[in-house]
Amino acid sequence: MALKSYKARGVVLNTIKYGDKGVIVNMLTDVAGRQSYMVQGIRPTAKGSKMALLQPMFAVEFEGLTSSKMTMHRMKDLVPGMVLQNTPFDVRKSTMALFMAEVLYRLVKDSEPAHELFEFVWASVGALDAMEEGIANFHLWFLANLSRPLGFSPDNEYRDGAWFDIRDGHFTPHALIPSMALTPENARILHDMLECDVRYLGEIGLNRNERVEFLDSMLRYYAFHLDAIHSVESLRILREVF
Repeated sequence: MALKSYKARGVVLNTIKYGDKGVIVNMLTDVAGRQSYMVQGIRPTAKGSKMALLQPMFAVEFEGLTSSKMTMHRMKDLVPGMVLQNTPFDVRKSTMALFMAEVLYRLVKDSEPAHELFEFVWASVGALDAMEEGIANFHLWFLANLSRPLGFSPDNEYRDGAWFDIRDGHFTPHALIPSMALTPENARILHDMLECDVRYLGEIGLNRNERVEFLDSMLRYYAFHLDAIHSVESLRILREVF
């Protein structure tokens, strides 16, 4: 069986146990889009186990293997793509990472490479790890900016007091049915999140109620375009923490 190999970067979305020593790793990659990898011979409790690298939103580099007779890709030579200093040890950041990974797992199905999407996700892994202020706003920034590579971000300029129509992606001065729109307050936050450099998220002052209302508005926006957002189970944990 002739194997085709390729070098890749990937961001882990989740793992599923397979037998006693195997796992299936779902991953967003730079060269093959969303892919599932069979990894055999892993002992989760063994010292130096590669499972430590296969946590949600960990960035890795590896060699992928595939052939016409294999139903799933394989991987070898797995190494960190970046060393995370804070995310694995900070409950706020690890909760964010779990949410981001599940959103991507539910929404991204394409096995073709999507350069803009992958680079945004890869950079987001590093940005979250490096953050010192504004962590409570990160999931809101991530959802707002993820809409760009997914193809349904706002397509006109924001004006003060505008509503945002989730159906056509327009800011508008006209009042809309709330279930089909972001109110002026949430439309302003959307604009701020899209314009804000992630390093300065701490300068966007939101209280807990404002974050919850904006998140609910963004979920309606996503649900209109991608219904799978309703299946994101980590939302409950996210709401409890933030």
